[in-house]
Amino acid sequence: MLGVRLEPDLERRLDALARKTGRTKSYYAREAIREYVDDREDYELAVAASRDAAPHIGLEELIRKYGLEDQLRPKGGKTIRKAGQARSASHRRLPASASRRTA
Repeated sequence: MLGVRLEPDLERRLDALARKTGRTKSYYAREAIREYVDDREDYELAVAASRDAAPHIGLEELIRKYGLEDQLRPKGGKTIRKAGQARSASHRRLPASASRRTA
């Protein structure tokens, strides 16, 4: 058995809901507590799993660790393409025969 004290405003709202729906206040209290306990148990499981997980290393640390700064970050901030290297499909121009319609 559990007794719960509610703020007057919440008690009025719960009374009104119970009358409107034909359910008891205890029904809504049980449902709310059940949902909270389920969520909290899931949260606790997730926290425990994250503690047990393998250590994580950030991308920036990996880049420094393996000396990839020069290969991944070209000087001047521009992408370096070798001569004859194709552009990606998203950068290709449409043929002159293709037309775009705007609504």
